[in-house]
Amino acid sequence: MSHATRRGLAAERTRRLARLFVLPLALALSAAATAGQSAPARLRLATTTSVDNSGLLAAILPTFERTAHVKVDVLAVGSGQALGLLKRGDAAAGLTHDPNAEASTLDAWVITSYRKIMFNDFIIVGPKEDPAGVAHASNAIDAMRRIAASGALFASRGDASGTYSREQQLWALAKQQPVRGGLLETGQGMSATLRVASEKLAYTLTDRATFEEVRSGLRLALLYEGGPDLLNTYAFFLRAGLTRTEREAATALGEWLADGDGRRLIAGYLAHGQAVFTIWPPGTPRSRPTDLPNAR
Repeated sequence: MSHATRRGLAAERTRRLARLFVLPLALALSAAATAGQSAPARLRLATTTSVDNSGLLAAILPTFERTAHVKVDVLAVGSGQALGLLKRGDAAAGLTHDPNAEASTLDAWVITSYRKIMFNDFIIVGPKEDPAGVAHASNAIDAMRRIAASGALFASRGDASGTYSREQQLWALAKQQPVRGGLLETGQGMSATLRVASEKLAYTLTDRATFEEVRSGLRLALLYEGGPDLLNTYAFFLRAGLTRTEREAATALGEWLADGDGRRLIAGYLAHGQAVFTIWPPGTPRSRPTDLPNAR
């Protein structure tokens, strides 16, 4: 065997040994690096279809998820159903707009760390011809009376939502209800209910944010707005008895929304060019369901 051949065989043995040791070492180092990048914490947030339909959460939550290393799973249902998810332990935090239901849940120690985050308003929309004369109402209660007295159709969510809860309060204050056959209960979220109202040329009560998000495809006009009876406040809270990991993630989101960069993003959010949420005023009480943004 020549000297050159012997050198070639030796070089080949060296390359084989390198493959035997270098590849496993590279895989081990890669696995160690991956292990150092822990998966983000997961947080289940129960919120309302009105918040979800507005597009707000889709616009702002990615920023929180990147900075806090927390993945937020949004469960969008009616406010009553959202509170039920927390009661059953199926969500760690909530963002709803039904002060009466929130107060009962808070008193029962189901939720804690309650804070008002933002507000907007409910509005009454309906066919542009406005057969009930809602646009001429003196207040929201008068608007509901006009709808009932005219025999016009009214599309109601008919669910356990904050919007439905407010609708029921307004009917009670008006001391009237739509005539038999005049109430269309959809049992669906706000966007779907607005579409039903548009198809049937019916009136309905909606939060402003959802209406602005979908109004371009509807045959509906904004007919009445304003007044204390239509104020719509949103609160964030935690489920009582969370594990340490859940509590840390939920607290981080609450702080971000209430006092962190989330406030700026909420204030700057537009639905088709319209500002649809107002952040809670600094220095204004916010820890009780009865707190209002104009209270000092």
